[in-house]
Amino acid sequence: MGAFPDLTRSQIKRLIDEGSVLLDGAVAKSALKLRGGETVSVTLPEPSPVETVPEAIPLTILYEDSSLIVIDKPAGMVVHPAPGHPGGTLVNALLHHCEDLAGIGGELRPGIVHRLDRDTSGVIVASKNDHAHLDLARQFKEHSSQRRYRALVHGLVEPSEGTIDQPIGRHPVHRKKMSTHCRHGRRAVTHWRVLRRYELDRLSLLELRLETGRTHQIRVHLSALGYPVAGDPLYGNPRLARGLEDAELGRLIGGLNRQFLHAWLLGFTHPEAGQYQEFHSPMPPELQGILDFLEEKYTAALNSGQHPG
Repeated sequence: MGAFPDLTRSQIKRLIDEGSVLLDGAVAKSALKLRGGETVSVTLPEPSPVETVPEAIPLTILYEDSSLIVIDKPAGMVVHPAPGHPGGTLVNALLHHCEDLAGIGGELRPGIVHRLDRDTSGVIVASKNDHAHLDLARQFKEHSSQRRYRALVHGLVEPSEGTIDQPIGRHPVHRKKMSTHCRHGRRAVTHWRVLRRYELDRLSLLELRLETGRTHQIRVHLSALGYPVAGDPLYGNPRLARGLEDAELGRLIGGLNRQFLHAWLLGFTHPEAGQYQEFHSPMPPELQGILDFLEEKYTAALNSGQHPG
């Protein structure tokens, strides 16, 4: 392991099983214990191409070098090919854009360290080689990276800040959903801070910080607290938007076709340079338009002598 810091234990075991590791000139076995003084030679195969097809999909690139690439992902883009989404993904786009991939886990592909839901926009990083991938994955696991999101939710969130520490797993009935009410959930921790309360419309703008990265984590946690993300088609309730007294606001939220959730900040230590870096994504126009509408409405109410909160 010490001689190959960029390889995981599972990757080394696979090399042994494939006969790529020799012990004193003979094919090694994974169960064999070394006595000391033996000569171990390892043949690293050339990265093989993956079946995923490169696609010329436009990308908004915030930063790129030989180790990694930081993207401002739009809503509607799936990160990784999966059943039902074999193409049009971020990985397809990166395979076309990145001509300097060194390979991840023996394959010529970008290393996806973390994911964003299809209809969540914002900053995401991908690695170009095993060393960068392992180092970034370690930072995410150790919570030394920074991930900040902004979400507009239904309800007036109290208190002004707090932490949700509830396990998340597959929903016991609806298999496409995740839930905090599950038998075999994994620990999930989300911190929130209220940025603004829109009392007339019973909406709150939150900043959220993740410690863990479970599937749909923010959306599941906020829904479990009774504050579903506005526009969320899976964990929200479309009647909440239709039930708003302000018909125009209800039309804006109801017409989003996505959840009001945006990954606006990502920070990490560069795997090669060793320096902390932060990247920011501006609020997309369809989300910023709703915030502008609310701010203008509440400024007008304040000027007229009302106290909307």
